[in-house]
Amino acid sequence: MKLPLSVLAVVLSTVCLARQPSGSMPPVPPELAAAKSVFLSNAGADSGLFPQPFSGDTSRAYAEFYSDLQSSGAFRLVGDPSEADLVLELQLIAPYGPTNANKQNGAADPRPMFRLTVYDRRTHYILWTVTQSVDLAFLQKTHDHNFDQALGAVLNQFLAIAGKTPVPVH
Repeated sequence: MKLPLSVLAVVLSTVCLARQPSGSMPPVPPELAAAKSVFLSNAGADSGLFPQPFSGDTSRAYAEFYSDLQSSGAFRLVGDPSEADLVLELQLIAPYGPTNANKQNGAADPRPMFRLTVYDRRTHYILWTVTQSVDLAFLQKTHDHNFDQALGAVLNQFLAIAGKTPVPVH
């Protein structure tokens, strides 16, 4: 059977349109929006980040994130992972990587970054991961400010994917 050229053109254009990216975000796992309670796990920080370039100690990120998440009122924080809908694992990492800052070659020295991994408590599957680099600085005060800004960005990214209201970053 031979299709008329106009019918073939319509079929081909429909197939091409269906394959184009829609520009919209793929669906977020429904467990994120349905969650009412979370357990925050401290996965620690890589060595060499405290007390320089960041002040405090390796539990600083955990303490600040816990306080900010609690203040947001978006979730009930629980002390036992078996009581939570979601388990959050927060880690500050200092990735080892290229030592050439020339981005024209496709790589630059990686910066310390936060990684928040969100697990479904019931299945133990990873539902989402948020990463945020800490901006470069030269002064201790600026390092600490950038640390706080990046940690706040992680919280707001998590709240946004969970359908919650972002909070002001300090």
